[in-house]
This record gives sequence, C-alpha cells and structure tokens, in this order.
Amino acid sequence: MMRLLKSLLSIACMFALFSTGNVNAQERKKPLISKTWSRIQKKSYDFKDAGKEMEYCLYVPSKYDQSKKTPLMLALHGLGSNPQQIIRYPGLTELAEEYGYIIAAPMGYNSSGWYGNAPPFLKANPSNLYELSEQDVMNVLGICRKDFNIDADRMYLMGHSMGGGGTLHLGIKYPDLWAGLAPIAPAVFRKPDELEKMKHVPVILVQGEKDNLVPARRVRPWAEKMKELKMTHEYIEVPGGDHINVIDEMPKIFDFLNQHKKSEKK
Repeated sequence: MMRLLKSLLSIACMFALFSTGNVNAQERKKPLISKTWSRIQKKSYDFKDAGKEMEYCLYVPSKYDQSKKTPLMLALHGLGSNPQQIIRYPGLTELAEEYGYIIAAPMGYNSSGWYGNAPPFLKANPSNLYELSEQDVMNVLGICRKDFNIDADRMYLMGHSMGGGGTLHLGIKYPDLWAGLAPIAPAVFRKPDELEKMKHVPVILVQGEKDNLVPARRVRPWAEKMKELKMTHEYIEVPGGDHINVIDEMPKIFDFLNQHKKSEKK
C-alpha cells in the first residue's frame, strides 16, 4: 500500500504537465484546446462545515433546456489535481455537449482528500479530511440538483486515479443514487467483495495494462468480482496503456453510461 501511495504522489507533476499543454499534440492525436472550454464555469459555494468557500467547475451544454430533465456526470480528479484539470480532459466537454450532459467537477475539499476513500496508512490533515472530501462531492451534487432540472434516473459518477477510487467508494456507499459509474485506473482502498452492495449499478472500468502508478493487478480483481456477481459492466484494459493515456477511452465511457438509467435497474 505504501508503494502505491508513493507512486500516486508522482501524479501531481504529470497532471501539471498535461494541463499546461506540454503534451505532444501529434502523440495525443487530439487538440489540446477545445471550443467547448469557453463554456466551463469556475464556481464556488459556502462550505459551512469546512468553514470556507469551496470551488468546483461546471459545464452546461448549449442545448440545456430547464423544462427538460438533463443527465448529470460528477467528475472526480486525481491526486494533486483539481476540478479545472479534469473538466478539460480530452473529449470530456465535447462529449458532454454531444450527449447533452451537465458535468460538475468538485474539489473534494483539497487536491488530496480521497473523497472518503481513506488510505488506511495515512494520517488525515485535518482529522476529518476524508469526511469533508466526501461531503463536498455530495454538496456539489445537491447544488446541481437544486439549480438545474437533473434527471434523477441519469446521475453518473466518473473519476480518475484517486477519483476512480472515490467513484467506487461513493458507488458502494450510495448505491441507489447512481445510474452508472466509470472508475478510471482507480486507486481504491476498499475490497472487491463490497461490490455486493452495488451489484445493480452498471460499471465501466478502465485500466492501462502498463500502468506503473495503479498497476493492473490491483484492478483486475474488481473486474473479476463484477463478472462473478453478474453485474452489468464492461472492463477495458488498454493494451500498453499507462496511467494517463487511458483517459482517451472517454468516448466509450459516454457510450456505456448513456445506455443506462437508474429506473431500468432490477
């Protein structure tokens, strides 16, 4: 576990490189700047339990109509990252525009809050960090449901690395909220057996075969348990994929999630 944490700590510099546009555009085969980014809003709210203003990012598609129910995706960033970065992942806002999704990216209290998916070998600072991080996600969900006409049958949770672990944690803890989950290279500290609590929730799990930060061997047991439980799921292990380029699977994530509504669950 400690080796995993040390590996994850190097993610911050990777995200900084990625977010500042220093990634070779030909290698990524995607533009680094999206026209949809002009619609990204940096928002904040009064997080009373934390005693401070808390930021989050929001994307509302141009075709949003308050009279119609709209799907919502919460996007949870990785360790050392922030809402501004994950909401600019290649394809995320373009696909949200295409599919008509609102995207909300919480901070999770800070860049290392773990969204309640508490690493058992770390001392939280502040002592209630993990609780505050989880609460921040739920607060942003509540704000979106208040401010927009959100379809309660189409609320989805997606996260990368630390955010992928948070996605599984929040899926297990609040299984009746979500129409589907999309954990990407999840750094998770719960046990696959806990999937029993959310076996009715569709999951698309994305992992890089050559990920040195969150090794595939740590994620495969989750896919195996989903198969054992006969969950509606898809496991994508990207051949040669690392911890960063797995986010290029975003079109498959949207395609999978868009097929599922909570009301269809048994």
